[in-house]
Amino acid sequence: MKSVKMTRQELAELLNISRGTLNNWEKEKPELIRLINQGLALDEQIEETKKYLEKLENIKQRALTSKKINL
Repeated sequence: MKSVKMTRQELAELLNISRGTLNNWEKEKPELIRLINQGLALDEQIEETKKYLEKLENIKQRALTSKKINL
């Protein structure tokens, strides 16, 4: 899984928590941080997949249009 490039400050802002709270979570709840990072990576992968599917749909439409012109 691709890791999400984000500073700790950006992550704290994204989660709407203070930087201190994030530090505490990193020390006391490492599994929570791991789950958050996995969720962010999954979100990123979903966005990449959506873009890929859009490209495939465009290719499909061009192929269908090309067939109609050649008929």
